[in-house]
Amino acid sequence: MLFCMLTLSDVAKSFGGRTLFSEVSLQVNREDRLGLVGPNGAGKSTLFNLILQNESPDEGSIAFQRGITLGYLPQESEPAGDETVLELATAISPEFRRVRKIVKAWDAAHPTSGEGAEFEDDAHARFTELGGHQIDSRAKKILAGLSFREKDFDRPAREMSGGWVMRTHLARLLTQEPDLLMLDEPTNHLDLEALLWFQEYLKGYPGAILMISHDREFLNQLVGGIVEIRRGHIYRWTGNYDSFLVQREAHEHQQLAAHKNAQRKIDQLQEFADRFGAKASKASQAQSKRKQIERIREDMADAPEAAEKTVHFRFPQPARSGQRAIELEHVRFGYGVNLVYEDLNIEIERGQRTVLVGPNGAGKSTLLKLLAGVLQPQVGTRELGHNVRAGYFSQYRAEVLDLTRTVLEEALDTPQRITEQSIRSVLGSFLFRGDDVFKKISVLSGGEKSRLALVKLLLDPPNLLLMDEPTTHLDMPSIDALLGALQQFEGTLIFISHDVYFIRTLAKHVLHVNAGRLTPYHGDYQYYLDKTKSENARAALTAGGTSTSKPVRTLSGAERKEQKRLEAEQRQLRSRDRKDRQQLVHQLEKEIQELETRIAQLTVELEKPDTYQTPGRPTQLNRELANAQTDLGRQTSKWEAAAARLAELETPESAKAT
Repeated sequence: MLFCMLTLSDVAKSFGGRTLFSEVSLQVNREDRLGLVGPNGAGKSTLFNLILQNESPDEGSIAFQRGITLGYLPQESEPAGDETVLELATAISPEFRRVRKIVKAWDAAHPTSGEGAEFEDDAHARFTELGGHQIDSRAKKILAGLSFREKDFDRPAREMSGGWVMRTHLARLLTQEPDLLMLDEPTNHLDLEALLWFQEYLKGYPGAILMISHDREFLNQLVGGIVEIRRGHIYRWTGNYDSFLVQREAHEHQQLAAHKNAQRKIDQLQEFADRFGAKASKASQAQSKRKQIERIREDMADAPEAAEKTVHFRFPQPARSGQRAIELEHVRFGYGVNLVYEDLNIEIERGQRTVLVGPNGAGKSTLLKLLAGVLQPQVGTRELGHNVRAGYFSQYRAEVLDLTRTVLEEALDTPQRITEQSIRSVLGSFLFRGDDVFKKISVLSGGEKSRLALVKLLLDPPNLLLMDEPTTHLDMPSIDALLGALQQFEGTLIFISHDVYFIRTLAKHVLHVNAGRLTPYHGDYQYYLDKTKSENARAALTAGGTSTSKPVRTLSGAERKEQKRLEAEQRQLRSRDRKDRQQLVHQLEKEIQELETRIAQLTVELEKPDTYQTPGRPTQLNRELANAQTDLGRQTSKWEAAAARLAELETPESAKAT
């Protein structure tokens, strides 16, 4: 028996004269696993906001089964407060959060008597009634599954980077177990091992799931239905994402055939009506044909809609390089006493498309950074081939963007001689259209920043392209377009990705990284799966392998002494940089608070009728308000850049060998 949790009936919603939805109806049942798909701007986030009652429909109704609980994970979260990671993960309700805080404070103080003893007993009793001990235990298991270490549990969440704070919020939702779990791009901030754990966990989730995700493999593994938003309507399909694509294509073929047949019949009837309409003997028949045409038009199937506008581009082809693109010889590199690579040798030839796979912490990102020149070998050499120029696309996009600029200003900052018209055309192909090009980078979403970083790379194309998780924050049409461009790319490509579809489409070589050893597979990803006898295409990305890997040796006494000296110097520089960055972040936060206070004061003044009794006073206040808002935008951009750099500096070195 189906248990209906949520019902949307004839819902309509418009923004600025544009209709997002019209006569939309949807039912979500208790055991549903639904993927919500559609192009950028189709209204996926708006539909979520309507369900969450953050917005109201213009028409129609949204009804919930009584007592239903909702849980929502947005793409980006608010900064964490003073709570620890475990406190945030167990903040499943305001009451539980309050009671847990009281119990924790009371237990820490160990009171033995006094008037508060009853209150202590009451708090502990309520904590037990709410399942506090079980909730703590469940939260710890979930945090561990999401790759948190036990020592992280009591760490203040605000000390963690944005991605780890998002994981903490995800742990909170899984601990809470709402009846309807709503997820907006939940895999964006997960490494591959955490993603695999999360995927398996959701397979046994007791409630309903409605998710937005660009990850085809994730959708294929989890969902039993697809809800597609297209041109103001909702279409529900049975099966996973691949099944949805097949069904939609078949439906469009049938729709087109029916439309053509109806149009052919209309043309025949119209020809008769036009030919004999003026003849008295045939006039009644002609009129009958016209009425028949009207009936056919009322019942005929619409022609399939043209494909939505999406990213469509092609790399400008770079200069041809020599046969050898890049080589690392006898390279040693480590973080502290943790030696990641010793006597590493690798040569990549022109035109290869190589994906790096292996367990978390094996050194994939470190290897990519060594190849890109972002990290320098501590011993050994990195040598580029003849006429080779490397380009590095990092999963941390903010590193390569100036947050104080507009989209157009950032795109124009290229050494290539390209006209503004050409640049705007490229931006348009990445969905930056019209006034979007004048947006400040600081206000862009993660997906928009990702697309802009790709634009910058395309406008100054390298012939050796190194990409670390390039599909993160891209939607499916953008991923398809990027794939189309990279398939035509004539240079050399080395990349890391957890998107199996992306890997299968691109990779012609696989390089397995584990324990400082590299094992090449001279074939595509299916060849790698066959050779390693892997049954799960995604799990194989993190497989350790046993045939060629060996534990990384520890350094000798003399080597360790020299390494410690070098690392001590690096730690001092890093500590100084971190301290300076902390001071800058705190100073900027103070200035931002002062500006926000001033803006609020000016706004209040401008709302007072008495203000307009003094000539020139409104003009002066408006000028001050405009200046304060400009300063706020500038300081906020500086704060975001400084905070991003601080988060990177606070990441433990041992965690970087991924």
